[in-house]
Amino acid sequence: MLDYVTQVSWSPYIAGAGIGILACLCFLLSDRPLGCSTGYVKISGLIERTIRQDMVERNEYYHVIRPAIDWQLVIVPGIIIGAFLSALLSGSFQLVWVPALWGDTFGYSPALRIIVAVTGGILLETGARWAGGCTSGHGISGTLQLSCASIVAAVCFFIGGIAMAVLLFRIIGL
Repeated sequence: MLDYVTQVSWSPYIAGAGIGILACLCFLLSDRPLGCSTGYVKISGLIERTIRQDMVERNEYYHVIRPAIDWQLVIVPGIIIGAFLSALLSGSFQLVWVPALWGDTFGYSPALRIIVAVTGGILLETGARWAGGCTSGHGISGTLQLSCASIVAAVCFFIGGIAMAVLLFRIIGL
């Protein structure tokens, strides 16, 4: 088992089965779908509550998604910690400000890479909240429930991702 955990890449079948089991456990134990965008909302609400509690109390959005430390919030640092441990165990951990593919295409400026990454993150989270869930929420939990909206959303995620990759790395990056 330790040999498998220390591999640089895992079998997509085993990883997929593990995610499927996790998604089922989420429904069974919390009656909530697996997804991480709600965690970011809860973190944002907790930060805002420390700065201006009255605004959080009046915000209707935070009446639906309460800022609290629960599994939906803890999944965000869990993803980061899990990725870090996986990289350490596989021996592939390295600190890189600008990945080679990005650097070869757009240059090795860490400032540009950070600006694009932060902007992309903000746009992704805004889209996830607007769509009522993130790629994992719709793509895993929604399709698991055979939700037509989630299936359409997952197809659109793939189309959008492929189109953006082609645009960035084939058209603009030449």
